[in-house]
Amino acid sequence: MTRKFLFLLGSSRNGGNTETLARLAAEQLPAGAEQIWLRLSELPLPEFEDLRHEGEGSYPVPTGHAATLLDATLEATDLVIASPLYWYSVSTSVKRYLDHWSGWLRVPGTDFRARMAGRTLWGVTSYASTADKAEPLIGTLRNTADFMGMHFGGVLLGNGTRPGQVENDSDATARAKEFFMPPS
Repeated sequence: MTRKFLFLLGSSRNGGNTETLARLAAEQLPAGAEQIWLRLSELPLPEFEDLRHEGEGSYPVPTGHAATLLDATLEATDLVIASPLYWYSVSTSVKRYLDHWSGWLRVPGTDFRARMAGRTLWGVTSYASTADKAEPLIGTLRNTADFMGMHFGGVLLGNGTRPGQVENDSDATARAKEFFMPPS
């Protein structure tokens, strides 16, 4: 089966360190692997509204950007959340996207959880302090994968504040070249 990678860019900055690191890792994907890149800032989602306890607790079929993101998510074999470390976790746009998963779980006929099971969730992030500060972000993605029955591919970490600085993190750039490779 051909792998289809969906890269969701969750930065408020185009071309930042997280995106640079994600693109470096993506360069190493096998030639047959498909890549889709979506910038969450260009597909803004509304605030998530919790409807679980209203009526039957179901949600309407998403429209607009939510439909675009739902369809792209369901088509991917590998989902890569590329979010800078913002206040020890994922960015607002990534958190809002993940919040919408709660509604997608309850859209009749979507079978979101069953369809996501067995796929792989990856993370890429850049941070400005120390790698241990990324533990809440890593936990968010690991727990999301676990809840959904997905494989957790791990998180590629890189250090950098100003755009381009992550390229000076030789450990991160070396890990990027092997990040998406299956374990031997």
